[in-house]
Amino acid sequence: MGYSYDIKAASGTKPRNIEDVAKKAGIAGKYLTRYGKYAAKVSADILNDSLKKRKNGKLVLVTSITPTHLGEGKTVNTIGLAMALNRLGKKAFSCIRQPSLGPVFGIKGGAAGGGYSQVLPAEMVNLHLTGDSCAVANAQNLCASFLDNSLFWGDPHGFGKTGATWKRVLDINDRAFRNIVIGGGGKLHGVSRKTAVDITPAGECMAILSLAESLRDLRARLGRIVLGFDKAGKPVTAEDIKAAGAMTVLMKEALAPNLMQTIEHTPCFVHTGSFANVSHGSSSVIADKIALKLADYTVTESGFGADLGAEKFIDIKCRQSKLKPDVVVINCSVRALKVHSGDFAFKGHSVPSELKKENLSALDRGCSNLEKQVENLKMFGIPVVVCINRFDSDTRKELDAVIRRARALDVQGVAVSEVYKLGSSGGTALARAVVQAAQEKSRLRYLYPVDMNLRSKVERVAKSMYGASEVKYSGQAMESIEKLEKARLDQLPVCMAKAHLSLSNNPNKKGRPRGFKLMVEDVDLAAGAGYIVVRCEGVNTMPGLPKVPRGTGIDIDVKTGEPKGLL
Repeated sequence: MGYSYDIKAASGTKPRNIEDVAKKAGIAGKYLTRYGKYAAKVSADILNDSLKKRKNGKLVLVTSITPTHLGEGKTVNTIGLAMALNRLGKKAFSCIRQPSLGPVFGIKGGAAGGGYSQVLPAEMVNLHLTGDSCAVANAQNLCASFLDNSLFWGDPHGFGKTGATWKRVLDINDRAFRNIVIGGGGKLHGVSRKTAVDITPAGECMAILSLAESLRDLRARLGRIVLGFDKAGKPVTAEDIKAAGAMTVLMKEALAPNLMQTIEHTPCFVHTGSFANVSHGSSSVIADKIALKLADYTVTESGFGADLGAEKFIDIKCRQSKLKPDVVVINCSVRALKVHSGDFAFKGHSVPSELKKENLSALDRGCSNLEKQVENLKMFGIPVVVCINRFDSDTRKELDAVIRRARALDVQGVAVSEVYKLGSSGGTALARAVVQAAQEKSRLRYLYPVDMNLRSKVERVAKSMYGASEVKYSGQAMESIEKLEKARLDQLPVCMAKAHLSLSNNPNKKGRPRGFKLMVEDVDLAAGAGYIVVRCEGVNTMPGLPKVPRGTGIDIDVKTGEPKGLL
């Protein structure tokens, strides 16, 4: 199975007109802006209008064990669980993030699910969709242009030579932009300064779009963006350089979630795309809140493993929005758990043949990662269900071994999922487990109070979530922390920028690493998003391309206009 299977599954299904999907979901036509036959934006006005008095349904958060290079089906099961809940007679909605063009043309590929558990049309999801990412990039880059223009015209805000920190963004992997010098100096080329270009999902404007709850909130958050500090250590904002208004105009339409449908016509919001290893890693607050009013169950996802995506979903997104998950589903697979034994070293995205063979010893040792990630989730007081995403190479003995280990963790449910191969019928056991777990009381709690000392917040996350024994700070990180404390801008949640392929910051350390030191290279303020980015050693915000980029295999059929090799 693979891309060909995804195409086969999708080609056998004709999507319904988006107005029909919206009508069945309870969304009136006046709130829709169509983008072709199969996608539409849903105005956020619906929350304060026809949905205002409705009660919320149940919120289900889907997260994962520490992922591998292969991808283990978290998005597949987010989509499939919503379809399976519908199959059980529940009204369900799924909410996923929009993929970045960087991975699509780089190495990972898209993120629209797969097989008989995907969002259609997948080509539209994986490309420009309704242009939100372009709007986000244009807003961030407009602000950078205004900033550099201000420096050129005499630096009235007093940034000096090193005070400006705001960066441009681009939604394509390009390592050449990680460290650059812009401006040639003089009257012709502008002020020379060192900077970088981030990938769009790592930029603050994408995080702001994800977390904003209204147009008024979006405007206020953009105004609060800190572009750097003047010579006296005072923050200079986007409001100060009068860029926030124009940025809001560029992002206004992007605020509305994108409505699409699954292969079984279950409604799905595909909206915003912040990365979880460097940003908060969730789809939009507005999408979740609209879905909660429309459905009995809203299934939303967070990026990468529970130590990154789920922690940020709760400590950042839930803290700001007051959302409260009723159940959290942690996705795992036999093959990923075997990888976490540390026995398998491989490159790229092809599955090594030895990983397809039964190996109960490797599986048993790799289950230490599932054990730790379940412990992490229990810290937040939310009922936990373990989802085992089944692959054809899994043996009965291996599946039974994972089920036994998962049940021993005292979770509220364990289920094997085959939604990739069977669609909703392969997810009914998972859906029943979620419905049962949702009957229990969710007692949401955060990992730390925001008024805790900044370094104490970092250490709370590093030691409790990752298992670090100590946190070390570079000289630059200490200088940045002192600057934030002096400006009284440190009373915010922390957003850890850390390697996603390990609980540690070393992607080669699998399973449950212990006794390691976590090195913090720098700390950056994201005041508009409402958090502080803590950048760990080796993490960068602009990915590079592999030796043979995935995009080299993508082309177009000039007769039909259909892309080839995209899926």
